[in-house]
Amino acid sequence: MKRLYHFLILALIMPARSFAQENQSGQVFTLEQCITYALENSINVKNATLDERIADARVKETRGIGLPQVDGKVSITHNAKLQRFFQQYTEPSASDTAAFSFIPPMEGVEDGDVVAAQNFFQLKSAGDAGITISQIIFNGSYLVGLQAASAYRELSVKTTQQTKEQIIQQVTKAYYGVLINKDRMQLFDNNITRVESLLKTTKAMNENGFAEGIDVDRIQVTLNNLKSERTKFYNLQELSLHLLKFQMNYPLNQPIEVAGEIASLQVDENVLNNYALEWDYKQRIDYSILESNRELQTLDIKNKYSASLPSISVFANLGYSTQSADVMGLFRTETNKNAAFIPGTGPDKWYPYTMLGLTLNVPLFSGLQRNYRIQQSKLTLQKIENGFTNLKQAIDLETKQSAINYMNAITSLKSQDENKRLAENVARVTKIKYEQGVGSNIEVIDAESSLREAQINYYNALYDALVAKVDLDKAYGKLLPEDNTSTK
Repeated sequence: MKRLYHFLILALIMPARSFAQENQSGQVFTLEQCITYALENSINVKNATLDERIADARVKETRGIGLPQVDGKVSITHNAKLQRFFQQYTEPSASDTAAFSFIPPMEGVEDGDVVAAQNFFQLKSAGDAGITISQIIFNGSYLVGLQAASAYRELSVKTTQQTKEQIIQQVTKAYYGVLINKDRMQLFDNNITRVESLLKTTKAMNENGFAEGIDVDRIQVTLNNLKSERTKFYNLQELSLHLLKFQMNYPLNQPIEVAGEIASLQVDENVLNNYALEWDYKQRIDYSILESNRELQTLDIKNKYSASLPSISVFANLGYSTQSADVMGLFRTETNKNAAFIPGTGPDKWYPYTMLGLTLNVPLFSGLQRNYRIQQSKLTLQKIENGFTNLKQAIDLETKQSAINYMNAITSLKSQDENKRLAENVARVTKIKYEQGVGSNIEVIDAESSLREAQINYYNALYDALVAKVDLDKAYGKLLPEDNTSTK
């Protein structure tokens, strides 16, 4: 709204340009083309579409959890100084084999003493290269997550539809404003032409002694006011065009022209009965969005229940490992079989290893955390259910209000249309009487003033009726095309 406000202020202080000159090179748009352009170029719609793509990626990400997970790892370590291990010393007997004695006989050490011995079975350098493969067999949270991901994607699609509905509503109102103002500008030109003709006739009558100079001055004042009002209105029309461009995200520095005629705009009072017969809350996109939120919250509760179920997965570790007395020895290919158990030397060869396993995880007790999480989710679901009641009441009020406004607008339009036709007839007859010398100059000016007022009231009533129709369509969920409402 701040952006729109600043835009309107800037547009008001821009130097006025001729509307006719702008339209000479401007691209012509019908209402349908304005809406199509806006839906293709609106930043809000583009962002909503990106949210859909994000939701698609999230669905695929969730599906990927159920596919095999493969990780590779290569590690090389070198212990500059091996860590010692501690052991209670026992004097070896004659039957012990010295080669397999952890701690050889030591002077000054007696049975029962704790000694820090060297690790004769670990070399300083070690290498390991392998892969780990895991696969989910059963996981309740994963299965619920798949459902939630699809529901989330559907929610993003509905949110895009809601954004499009708002764009259609804004563009349609702006288009109607420009179209009506274009007809009103033609009306200004017609009124000026008519008053200019009257001024010319009055001047001729004044020269022949049939009218006073003050009569000429009165009409001249009326003509000057009309021209001044036309200039102001042309500037306002340019502002209306800028507003339409803004709603369409059309380049503000490029001209634009709207196609269509006021006569082609139909305001049908019977449409209200048709809407009421086919009415369903699900036709409203905001109601459909709330349904998606309820579905997601229900799945959230289901997911928290599934967290108490056992999960099963399988895994496999495959790889090669080796040890050496130095780092470079890890990369030598020769084998020293005779030195396999001599401290300080190594096999200098990579040996394969394989490990297969199955993991069964059974949640037993979570300190009642899971129960309270479920309780919170259920309460949130109750809030959403309460939201349905509130939304239905709001929709009922909106449909009722829009219907009353629409009927009032039609009634006012009919009345103002009749007033305009009567004022046109009065102005025509008054002018004829004045030209024939049986009417006064003041009557003509009053008739012209009444005609302009009737014309302004008529076009205001017409615009109000068109806007009321747009609001009625919005209230009954009729703004979006049928192909965009199929997911409701």
